[in-house]
Amino acid sequence: MRKLSKKGKVYAAAATIALVAASGGAAYAYWTTTGTGSGSAANSAGGGTVTLRANFDAGSLTPGGSVVVTYVADNGSLTTDTKVGALTVQSITTDSSGCLPGWFTADANTGNATVLHNSTNTTVGTGTLAFVNSTANQDACKGATVTINVTSN
Repeated sequence: MRKLSKKGKVYAAAATIALVAASGGAAYAYWTTTGTGSGSAANSAGGGTVTLRANFDAGSLTPGGSVVVTYVADNGSLTTDTKVGALTVQSITTDSSGCLPGWFTADANTGNATVLHNSTNTTVGTGTLAFVNSTANQDACKGATVTINVTSN
């Protein structure tokens, strides 16, 4: 192997520095870039609605008495769980014209209950249905069906 002269060593060093600088510059240009863009996707329209029901034993309800109500929900969505917020009793109806809805009161105690997708009879709250004792004849309520209409938010 031949020895390099002092001038050859300087040229070799300069060539090495130039090669390293050129390689570093190329790497810098490769890694440095700018750009813009965006992406989008539409979310589901929501989990749909749940069906709410009030379950209670009306057969034991008499004037002046009350029964415990269990509020349940069905979620027919095959993929989305949902939460049922506060329940509000909207109205009480009866199937007998002489059995006045005003003779009944109901409340609903609930929180944010999760109703799993494709589920039925998930308890979402409790409450009380009371049959107010009136001075009027309430015989029309014997055997009548009482319905509690409830909503959630």
